[in-house]
Amino acid sequence: MKNSVKASGKMKMMVWVAICFVMWSGAVYGQQVIDLRHYGVKPDSHENASPAIVRAIATAAKYDEVIIRFPGGRIDLWPEGAQRREYYVTNATEDDTLSKVKTIGILLENRSNITLEGNGTLLVAHGKMVHLAIDHSRNIRVKGLRFDYERPTMSEMTVTAVSKGAVEARVHRDSRYAISDGRLVWYGEGWKAKDHHAIRYVPEKDAMFYSSWKPFNESIAEELSPNLIRFTGDFSDLTLAEKDVLTIRDPYRDCLGVLNYYSHQVTFDDIRLHYMHGMGIVSQYAEDITLNNVQVKPRENSGRVIAAFADCFHFSGCYGKIKIENCHTSGSHDDPVNVHGTHLRIMESKENTLKVRFMHHQTWNFEAFQPGDSIGYVDNETLLLYDYAVVKGVEAISEREIALELDRPVSKGIREKHCVENISKTPEIIIRNNRFERTNTRGVLLTTRKKALIENNTFYRTGMHAILIANDCNFWYESGPVKDVTIRNNTFIECGYNSAPNNYVIAIMPETHTFEKGRYVHSNISISENEFKLFDTPVLFARSTENLTFEGNRIGYSRSKFFPENQRPMFYMEHCDRVVLNENQIEEGAPNQKVMLKYSGKRNIKVEGKAGYQLVLE
Repeated sequence: MKNSVKASGKMKMMVWVAICFVMWSGAVYGQQVIDLRHYGVKPDSHENASPAIVRAIATAAKYDEVIIRFPGGRIDLWPEGAQRREYYVTNATEDDTLSKVKTIGILLENRSNITLEGNGTLLVAHGKMVHLAIDHSRNIRVKGLRFDYERPTMSEMTVTAVSKGAVEARVHRDSRYAISDGRLVWYGEGWKAKDHHAIRYVPEKDAMFYSSWKPFNESIAEELSPNLIRFTGDFSDLTLAEKDVLTIRDPYRDCLGVLNYYSHQVTFDDIRLHYMHGMGIVSQYAEDITLNNVQVKPRENSGRVIAAFADCFHFSGCYGKIKIENCHTSGSHDDPVNVHGTHLRIMESKENTLKVRFMHHQTWNFEAFQPGDSIGYVDNETLLLYDYAVVKGVEAISEREIALELDRPVSKGIREKHCVENISKTPEIIIRNNRFERTNTRGVLLTTRKKALIENNTFYRTGMHAILIANDCNFWYESGPVKDVTIRNNTFIECGYNSAPNNYVIAIMPETHTFEKGRYVHSNISISENEFKLFDTPVLFARSTENLTFEGNRIGYSRSKFFPENQRPMFYMEHCDRVVLNENQIEEGAPNQKVMLKYSGKRNIKVEGKAGYQLVLE
């Protein structure tokens, strides 16, 4: 009995020692915890935390699995002591003469099994900085962090008085300016705006519209008191009213918010992005990405309108599965979500080798192909694929051109301006339970041949189409065709006011006007059980699409009179086949229920239910 008691006491002591060791070592369930406070990070001190974060991440390389714990409060990041890397980023690589080196607040490079545990920490960037870059890494989780700029590169001012000859405006406290020779100059930490792109936010309508900075640039500026400016000039052609907010940026995209670069299994959870310079969260040739409860909107009580210089969530050449769930975007100068691949033009072909070229001025010099990837040959006029091959070897010829060695002779169908698409690097995507608002452009742009689900989202007053399914080989070069798209149980509220007369809420609009009989760019799209609250008639536009179903939807009218009506057809079908309109509920007294058919006949569409559609041949 005594031996049993002694053994029991010894066992308890061993357990206690083990617990103490775990607590002392900082390990939790086998994970090493790196507490940034132990590296000198002091919350709310306004001291530069960049060098300490670099040291902590270097330490993390010693362990198989790590939690990097942030202390809460506010942390300031300056360029001094931060990492710098050269990155060419899709839709954000422009002038050849300017550096592509970017300053990065937090860089995870060639890392695996790391969790950034934010605890609500607010990281404030000084100067133009990438908040976070995840480069060639795997199994990364980022949670509980907030990001902002000390001086956002977007300037904002609220109109207090306006006439044909003068405008008075109060500059937001976060926007820095100077008046030189009677001209207002926007500047920040290490930069000055050279060009100006202006978008107007109208609080009464809770909507955003394109505007112009030209009349201000040509006027005489005078400071009446701190942050109160009078501009004297010709404003007769400018739409502007008291309480309108002008948001102004230099449109050059030399930075971005977060870069997810050739990485795998990356999760962003409970993240707040209050301002991002350039593009937002860009995932480029990354696999398996989850965004859950990510908010892109100005900090509460900041008084700002804009949180994103351009797109909020951008995916280029990604694959595996993308999930965007429970997110909220509010205040962006471009699209909340954009998912696409890239067409590269065929410049030369010989035996089993192609020389291909990046064509768009903002997208070039990145690894678009890997050995083993499959490619499709694309006719730039019809956007139809006509042949396939597998990549055996890749050689970069220049920053814009790539040589592809193929597993077979090049296609005999190649013609001038034809392109190739990497059809291996295309994702399955779920966009669910999100709210998209305060953008003057589209809500979701989507081009992927894998399965796509868009459900239970609210699209509130997007300036252009709430959902655009595109594809082109001549302008943006964003690929490709969709093969399986479900759009269901969403709410669309007064979308499309910036894109009249083609202000369709949902647009399936590949950039082609050349059609082959019996062949279509997009296919298998189901739009069901959605609610449309319209200020105007247009609902759905479709071009070069087959097997399109629009059923069980509810269509009503807000009659808010905020936006002009243009009486376009409710549905417009151009070169489409196997279209079904079935059991849709349309509010009594709808302006029209026209279904315009172009390069399509009545035999291509099936109408069922009580709605009084009027089929019209153009």
